[in-house]
Amino acid sequence: MKNRIIPCMDVDNRKVVKGKKFLDVAEIADPLTLAKKYVADGADELVFYDISASTKNRDMFLDLIEEIAKEVPIPFIVGGGIRTTDDIEKIFSIGGDKVSINSAALKNPDLIKEAAEKFGSERIILSMDVKKTGPDKWSVFAKGGMEETGLDAIEWAKQGERLGAGELVVNSIDEDGVKDGYDIDLNKAIAEAVSIPIIASGGAGKPEHFVEVLTAGKASAALAASVFHFEEIDIAELKTYLEKQVVRNDA
Repeated sequence: MKNRIIPCMDVDNRKVVKGKKFLDVAEIADPLTLAKKYVADGADELVFYDISASTKNRDMFLDLIEEIAKEVPIPFIVGGGIRTTDDIEKIFSIGGDKVSINSAALKNPDLIKEAAEKFGSERIILSMDVKKTGPDKWSVFAKGGMEETGLDAIEWAKQGERLGAGELVVNSIDEDGVKDGYDIDLNKAIAEAVSIPIIASGGAGKPEHFVEVLTAGKASAALAASVFHFEEIDIAELKTYLEKQVVRNDA
């Protein structure tokens, strides 16, 4: 599998937003316009993440998701506000290709199992928001990074794989929007603990960071938001750069 570059659109109030360490969130773009741009730029997959559907306990923007899905020929991943297999079915029925489940899996881990059995593991991603809590120790956080669950991130990753998740998104809260690089130790530790692909998230600031996480960090894909949103890194140029660095995984 080639290394994938995945732009992520965090959406609130129907606009793409971005913050740092999950705080100071500001509106920056129209999601449909941005989605079309990322497809044209050569993104491998695209994430639509409704960041407040779970915390505000409201339904997802299904009409907006459907509108974007029609314009996105690459794999389209939808997350945020997914609580049941019915929600997943709705997303797939309007053009979503995969779902990313976070809060609902923490409340009900069997949702991953049920979804994988019903729709296939390859369409079910377990997403986790993680903070470092000690030397070589990372904990999973809930509610937009505000609440520590007490779950060890590596153990939760293993459980997610056992339940049937086909991929994991590992989002470092410490590095979110900071642009100092991905948490290499965290991604490597999780990648070595499971056999499913890891999508690294949080910390991209320059092209070298992508190389680092896809090699030393053992990630299969690198997800980023602000460096793409603000055109600090061009996706097409980044992919050319990665090819020259001979970044490949055998996964």
